[in-house]
Amino acid sequence: MNDGLRNEPIAVVGAGLAGTLLAILLARRGHRVRLYERQDDMRRVQVDAGRSINLALAARGIRALELADVMERVRPELVPMPGRMLHDPNGGLTFVPYGQRPEEVIYSVSRPGLNCILLDAAERAGVELLFRHPAVGADLARQKVIFKNDTNPSHEIPLARVFATDGAGSVLRRALVEQRNVACSEDLLKHGYKELTLRPLPDGRPRIDKHALHIWPRGGFMLIALPNIDGSFTVTLFLPLTGPDSFETLTDAAGIEAFFAQHFPDIRQLMPELAEEFFQHPTGIMGTVRCQQWSLENRLLLIGDAAHAITPFHGQGMNCCFEDCRELDALLANNDDWASGFRQFETSRRPNTNAIADMAIENYLEMRDTVRDPKFHLHKALSLELERRHPQRFVPRYSMVMFRDNIPYAVAYERGRIQNQILTTLTQNADSLAAVDYAAAARLIEAQLPPLPN
Repeated sequence: MNDGLRNEPIAVVGAGLAGTLLAILLARRGHRVRLYERQDDMRRVQVDAGRSINLALAARGIRALELADVMERVRPELVPMPGRMLHDPNGGLTFVPYGQRPEEVIYSVSRPGLNCILLDAAERAGVELLFRHPAVGADLARQKVIFKNDTNPSHEIPLARVFATDGAGSVLRRALVEQRNVACSEDLLKHGYKELTLRPLPDGRPRIDKHALHIWPRGGFMLIALPNIDGSFTVTLFLPLTGPDSFETLTDAAGIEAFFAQHFPDIRQLMPELAEEFFQHPTGIMGTVRCQQWSLENRLLLIGDAAHAITPFHGQGMNCCFEDCRELDALLANNDDWASGFRQFETSRRPNTNAIADMAIENYLEMRDTVRDPKFHLHKALSLELERRHPQRFVPRYSMVMFRDNIPYAVAYERGRIQNQILTTLTQNADSLAAVDYAAAARLIEAQLPPLPN
């Protein structure tokens, strides 16, 4: 990008994970970047409890953090999780590895902890940070973005080179919808979530296995737990908002205690502050955002959750947003035309963000229900065996999404569909790996799955 374009001021609206990473990448290319955030500086104030949803960092996110030269600062904050630990109603445990290579691991990381590291890096890169500056609207006809701050209830900046990273409830996306009739769907799940805490033992040791993502699948709902570096776990209950077993029915301490005692007895006895924390923390909502248009000429670009929010069940919300930043950075580095770069970004990313949104919803059903089916475990084991036999052609969909950052989400989705058909065919009359016809498997794989890039 030429020096004239580099000298133009850039505004990034929203200092969450995506906005802060994007600001770092733009500043490192020599742009003058202002980063606007509605909240206080989280490095100086206590973050509200109950809304973090611990994050799972995987290959796509790691690659973007490496590009921004912050990964070495992030590593000490990570807890490796090589697989899922499934808890049955009787307290039985089943460990299911995510992959079969030592490097096929995902990492639990604190959202606020990671955000603070990125804010520090943004300051070092020369980004100007403006906290308590909420964007409250935009006047697209006058080409202005409108902010509030402590001293000015209506502060405006030009709508020129503005990146909207203001999340799933994006004010700037709403301006496009309301003022330019851009079509946008916001599909809320009928399930919500509640964050709780499993504290460590007095000596700091974790009460359950630290190196796993724990899941209590119960069909229509589930509990998960992700480890923290201090030995605690962030425990999240995903439950229908209404109905017999729902947040609607959990209205008193006795009901909460009885619900956990019935469905999650092994974890219940480890959480003495359960009911108190349940009432203190808010019930979060989840949904999928699909927006027909992400950009406005060379003036505005929606990125991350502002453009394509997804549900958290594939552990890819952050990773997808970080991949947005990396791909946009590459496009803008080789393009002197902002409008063209914005259009290319939207065209190339949309099929992939649609694909991961669909896979996230599918993974919710898998996590809360399908993992209880013996056939699921046979498919999982067979997937790994076929990968060992045909490593250039057959890679489990989960591995393509989480561990192979050179495979677009849309490709992983389509190949995953084909692979699931192959698994179904091979296990139709087989109840063990020994009973699988591997010669037939080879024929199906070679006919339907072209070799993957290295």
